[in-house]
Amino acid sequence: MRLTADLINNSLSYLNPLKERELDLRGHKIPTIENLGVAGPQDAIDFTDNDITTLTNFPLSPRLNTLLFGRNRIQAVDRRIAEQIPNLSTLNLTANHVKELGDLEGLIGCGRLTHLSLVENPVTRKEHYRLYLIWSIPSLRFLDYQKVRDAERQQANELFGTADAPTELAAKIKGTKTRSFDVGAGVNGKAADSKRQGVRTQLTETEKKRVQEMIKNAKSLAEITRIEKDLAEGRIPAGAADADRMVS
Repeated sequence: MRLTADLINNSLSYLNPLKERELDLRGHKIPTIENLGVAGPQDAIDFTDNDITTLTNFPLSPRLNTLLFGRNRIQAVDRRIAEQIPNLSTLNLTANHVKELGDLEGLIGCGRLTHLSLVENPVTRKEHYRLYLIWSIPSLRFLDYQKVRDAERQQANELFGTADAPTELAAKIKGTKTRSFDVGAGVNGKAADSKRQGVRTQLTETEKKRVQEMIKNAKSLAEITRIEKDLAEGRIPAGAADADRMVS
């Protein structure tokens, strides 16, 4: 289900126990964040139990401070997230698909982020996972529901240096990201059988951004369906390919 203006306007918006204005968008199988500009000022948005793959595409939301994305398909965070949500303080990404610490680079600029959960993500099994996040997001006070200790901050600084002079280890971790893009996933997060399709295309970062913009700006369901069909069959949607890509 697309996150349409009608869906947003018909969703419950209420004062939560913290007396904050919260928008409830749980359980709609939403694949992509879009049209949030019609939601108006919110302190918190609950996206739990959807199919969103990337934390991106927020309008400028200076009031928004809490995002709940438990049980989605999040794989990465947009590097512009700190500009889009400058006062983000609580982010719940429990039970998502984040694999590499570098995929969380967008959170480095979130200077007010104090509470972060990545429980049940593959990235939590990475060496130096906790210390790297404590080092790269200095504002963190709680990570995975455990308080950040001063001893951990000191150990993290010893391992990774400073923001201006990071160690080789810090640079290596930051540069390791999930770059492959399985076009069989489609916009609804339903993977096609790669053996049956017999083809898989790897999109560049610019091509992925163009595809996201095409989906966001689609004027009809037919356009979304065409893009999804192209991706599922291993084709780059028309207008999304880099100019220098060879076309067979």
